[in-house]
Amino acid sequence: MSTQNILLFGATGAIGSFILNAILAQRSQFGRIAIFTSQRTAETKGEQLKKQGVEVIIGDLEDENAVKAAYEGITTIISALGRNTLAQQIPLIRLAATSPSVKWFFPSEYGTDIAYSPASIHEKPHQQKLKVRAVLENEISRDDLDYSYVVTGPFAEMYLHFSPGLEEAGGWDVKSRKAVLLGARGEERVSLTTMEDVGTFVVSTLLHATPETRNRPLCVNSFTTSPAEIQALFERHVPGPWDVSYTSLERLRELEGEAWGAGNPSATVVTLRRIWAEGGTLYEQRANGLIGEPKTTSLEEIVAREVRESSSL
Repeated sequence: MSTQNILLFGATGAIGSFILNAILAQRSQFGRIAIFTSQRTAETKGEQLKKQGVEVIIGDLEDENAVKAAYEGITTIISALGRNTLAQQIPLIRLAATSPSVKWFFPSEYGTDIAYSPASIHEKPHQQKLKVRAVLENEISRDDLDYSYVVTGPFAEMYLHFSPGLEEAGGWDVKSRKAVLLGARGEERVSLTTMEDVGTFVVSTLLHATPETRNRPLCVNSFTTSPAEIQALFERHVPGPWDVSYTSLERLRELEGEAWGAGNPSATVVTLRRIWAEGGTLYEQRANGLIGEPKTTSLEEIVAREVRESSSL
C-alpha cells in the first residue's frame, strides 16, 4: 500500500489514546494523521495534539457533510468509539464506501471475540458489533474497500480490577490484599491484552498490509494466563496473608441473570466475565505472527505495575 493517510474516531478516549500514541510513535511510516473530534475535546486537547503533528478535525458524528469532508484524501479509517457509540460506526462505514480515497476500515472491535462460537451471536454485549460486521461483510460492495477486525480479548488492566459493586465477579485489590478468582479453583485460562498493546497491534497491522491481514478477524493477545497464576504473582510481589475467595461459573451465571433482570448497567461486565471464564478468549491460533510478532507486555510487567500504582495511592 502507498503512504497511508489515517483518520481516527474516538482518538482521545480510553483505548483510542493508546492507538493514537502508537501511531505517533511510528510517525515516519505514515502520511497524514488526523482525528475527528468534538469542539470541547479540541479546546482541551487540540493544541497539544497539533504540536505532535495531528490534524484536528472538529465535527459531529451525526453531521454527514462534516464526516464526508473529513474523509477527503484519507486512505485508512480507524474507529475507537466506545461501547455506547458503537452503532454510530454504521453510517461512518456507509460514508466510507462513497469516498474513493478510503481503502481500509478498522471498526472498534478491540475486546471479546464476538464470533468465537455459534453461541456468540446470542450474547447481549455483542449485538452492536455484530451489526457493524454485517454492514462491512454483506452490504458494502466495493472490492477495493477492505476491513480488519483487531480482536484483543479483555484488557488486562480492567480484568485485574474489581468492578464497582461487583466484587463477586472477580478482581484484585492489592492495597487490601483481597482477591476473588473466577472458577472453582481459578484455573480457567483467559487471554488478555494490555491497553498499550492494543495500540501496538493496530499499528503492526497497519504496517503489515497483506491479504492475510485483510477482511478477517485478527485475534491477538499479550499473554494467556489464569486467575490462579495471577494470584501467585501478586503474592510474590506482595506477601500475604491475602483474603482469597472463588466465584464458580454456576454462581457467575446466577449473578449475570440477576444483573440483567434488575436492569443493572453493570450486567454487561458480568456477562463478559462469564464468557471469559468459560474460555471465550482461547483462540485456536493467535494472529500475532501475521503482523510481525510485535513485542508485547508480559503478565509479570502488568502485575508489577499494578503493585507500584497501589503503593502510590
